[in-house]
Amino acid sequence: QVQLVESGGGSVQAGGSLRLSCVASGPISRIISMGWYRRAPEKQRELVATITFSGSTNYADSVKGRFDISRDNAKNTVFLQMNSLKPEDTAVYYCKAYTGFREYWGQGTQVTVSS
Repeated sequence: QVQLVESGGGSVQAGGSLRLSCVASGPISRIISMGWYRRAPEKQRELVATITFSGSTNYADSVKGRFDISRDNAKNTVFLQMNSLKPEDTAVYYCKAYTGFREYWGQGTQVTVSS
């Protein structure tokens, strides 16, 4: 099974930046795309950004222009650079890998943005 380990979460003031990392291990050659999702308190999990193996990206409207997703295939890692953070970005951020047959999720990393 694909295993995902996230890191880089933390607490930051509004306007600050954080960089999340997600390292994949296992049968990673099966991965078609990876992405970041988040779940804020009392809200449903939502898409933040995704990136395919070829590098095509997709972003939620709420983060366009502020967040940047990238990947280092040699290191089996996907990154989420988050700039101009807002209090409404506060959530647990999850990494997801999709193989075309099933999804794999990381344990999540907390991001807290204070005003």
